[in-house]
Amino acid sequence: MDGRNLIGFNYSAMAEEFMQAFSPALQRTIDGQFHVATPAEVDQALELATTAFVTYRQKSGADRARFLRAIAEHILKLGDDLIARAMKESGLPEKRLIGERGRTVNQLRLFADLIEEGSWVDARIDRAQPDRQPVPKSDIRRMLRPLGPVVVFTASNFPLAFSTAGGDTASALAAGCPVVIKAHESHLGTNALVALAIHNAALETGMPDGVFSSLNGSGPELGQQLVRHPAVKAIAFTGSLAAGKAIYAAAAQRLEPIPVFAEMGSVNPVFLLPEALHKRGVAIATQYAGSVTLGVGQFCTNPGLLIGIEGPDLDAFSAQLAEEMAKIPPATMLNEKVCEHFRTNKDRLLEQSGVSLLSEAPAESDKLSGEATVASVSGTDFLANAQLSEEVFGPLTLLVRCRDRVEFETIAQRMPGQLTATIMGETAELTHYDTMIEQLQQSVGRLIFNGVPTGVEVCAAMQHGGPFPATTDARFTSVGTDAIRRFARPVAFQDMPETLLPLELKNDNPLGIWRLLDGELTKP
Repeated sequence: MDGRNLIGFNYSAMAEEFMQAFSPALQRTIDGQFHVATPAEVDQALELATTAFVTYRQKSGADRARFLRAIAEHILKLGDDLIARAMKESGLPEKRLIGERGRTVNQLRLFADLIEEGSWVDARIDRAQPDRQPVPKSDIRRMLRPLGPVVVFTASNFPLAFSTAGGDTASALAAGCPVVIKAHESHLGTNALVALAIHNAALETGMPDGVFSSLNGSGPELGQQLVRHPAVKAIAFTGSLAAGKAIYAAAAQRLEPIPVFAEMGSVNPVFLLPEALHKRGVAIATQYAGSVTLGVGQFCTNPGLLIGIEGPDLDAFSAQLAEEMAKIPPATMLNEKVCEHFRTNKDRLLEQSGVSLLSEAPAESDKLSGEATVASVSGTDFLANAQLSEEVFGPLTLLVRCRDRVEFETIAQRMPGQLTATIMGETAELTHYDTMIEQLQQSVGRLIFNGVPTGVEVCAAMQHGGPFPATTDARFTSVGTDAIRRFARPVAFQDMPETLLPLELKNDNPLGIWRLLDGELTKP
């Protein structure tokens, strides 16, 4: 574990200033000094990335796939040391982190499979028609090409799967883009270990110097330097709304604005239909107590709102939910800032007009812990107060009690952009809420039926993104194979000689990929 900045294939420590990791469970700093990156080191990393891009973008899908698979293998070679360090720095349990390491490795391999097969480039060929009347038609061919150097801001709540070698890094490298990481100050040692794995994989597979760099820094200074640097062509970010908006604004103010793919939070509303509550309300309450408190509520898909219609069945659900939440002991949160924000935002929520506390685990003021909390408010008060629809990041949910179906569906109609929305309903009653279901599709990235939003499958069909303020661009996902499209852009070639065409667009299709040929999807 080296505390210096990794700039391409070399380590650097130009500044005397350093940071130390803090253990939320131990509530003290832990071993390791991590040198803060200087502006000169930022320049060096991005100059190397720019040079590396010239070579790396020309690497075949098979070559980049070998690189991604090598990263996965080197992460596994870190063994127990990686898990132990991540446990110290995040407060997350061993089982959770072992699972997260598996997800990290598997998504690297998934992207390797994708680019090795090659059809992701969306090759389209419209052949020339020189005899067409009244105007001849040119030969036009199009495919996706990588953007250039990408900066990835690692996430606090997933020290492995959304961090140094997580989905953003994997998809950018898969697309052919060099990556510069801003290490999260909450898991500096974990970042250093994974960065070493990527470094070793790059050397082993013959990747260019500068294909990957990792920089340390606290506060917004390093982040703003990276966002404003002219060599950067795209940003990937997972974190708070305030930080995401600041990054987005800085990127828009550049001489050359660049895309920012920011995931910034969501309350992930759950709509409880009457028949479902009547038939299985107690079971749903138990299920959702587990979902709200999973990972101490520190999932971006945590269900922060539960919405139902007043009546005995909702009363029974409310009582069961409060009882189940009260059984769950406080647990360590990710860091001091997350814990402080959770307690502040929870107190602010409970102070709002009409909000009543249903259940709250005893607080452990001497620890960085999150207490399972459920509160309640009327639909009328909820609709009158926009603050009640803001995310409280942690193990808390707000039960909204609507006076009737009109109020219930009005809340769905006015819901701001979300990563997910869930409908708990019996099959027979779902058809009676078709208008509401159609409306929710306009404000979410993923619509779930009779399940929980926590748990995001990494697959081709997954959409992890949604309308603002959930993300800055609802057209893209940060999970699943389609995430690669964030870091590529279409380029058309008109009447280019066959000898100069990329392999993906040559007449004989040497890569054997699926292509749209004169409007017909074909593969040899």
